[in-house]
Amino acid sequence: MTIEELLVFGKSHCHSDHAKILLGEMIGKNPLELLNYLEEEVEEEIATQYKKAIIALQEGKPLQYVLGKVNFYGNTFYVDERVLIPRFETEELVEHTIQYVKKIFTEPVDIIDLGCGSGVIGLTLEKKLSTNSVDLVDISKDALEVATINKEQLQSKANIIQNDMLENISKKYDVIISNPPYIKTEEEIEEIVKNNEPHLALYAGEDGLDCYKKILSHIKDNMKDKCLIAFEIGQDQAESIKKIIEEYLGNDKVEVKKDLSERDRMLFIFHNCE
Repeated sequence: MTIEELLVFGKSHCHSDHAKILLGEMIGKNPLELLNYLEEEVEEEIATQYKKAIIALQEGKPLQYVLGKVNFYGNTFYVDERVLIPRFETEELVEHTIQYVKKIFTEPVDIIDLGCGSGVIGLTLEKKLSTNSVDLVDISKDALEVATINKEQLQSKANIIQNDMLENISKKYDVIISNPPYIKTEEEIEEIVKNNEPHLALYAGEDGLDCYKKILSHIKDNMKDKCLIAFEIGQDQAESIKKIIEEYLGNDKVEVKKDLSERDRMLFIFHNCE
């Protein structure tokens, strides 16, 4: 089949942009330039794979899972149904964390990424900062298999640890970061997310705060004298999380950052970071 014939097939079953992105990825061409190659023949095996992928998109499978990859902060990461698809808000969390670490610390830092999923947060920080160690922690063995793939692809030295947040971890860190599950059990979310992404990485109890409570109740034993704690949060959770912080950490400085949509989505705790 030709590129034109495949695009016609793709556009008849899913969004035009997705059809072009998918075909461009599969044949190694820029999706924006496919119109220059409409008469070019595509190998039968690739054409068959493309049609199957298009049908998967039509049936509601996210594009990132169909492609098996996502770009995050300038690097390509492998993703599949065992992990969440990284969001733009998480890139913003990483960006602010990088800025704060460079401002606060002069020596290489020890970092732990809690509920790491695919590992995008910890692995990106490792590439962008001077580090002694980066520990990627998740309770899900399946998620850690994906994180291991990304670790190897990026030639990382990060440590992969199967564990429930900070329980039984005695090591102390300069930077503790997490994008934990924070959706309320009964909260309505997009069908494409609900039907495809792992619920273990989405839901966190009746109020969506279970993971923050679990992390903060253990965190004192894992903080160095100077420590930066960074969380991605739900847009209506800042005040509730501040109360949990006060319960376990007292009056440490807390700063809430908005995402590009002007929603409260990041929370930073500065322990002796003045």
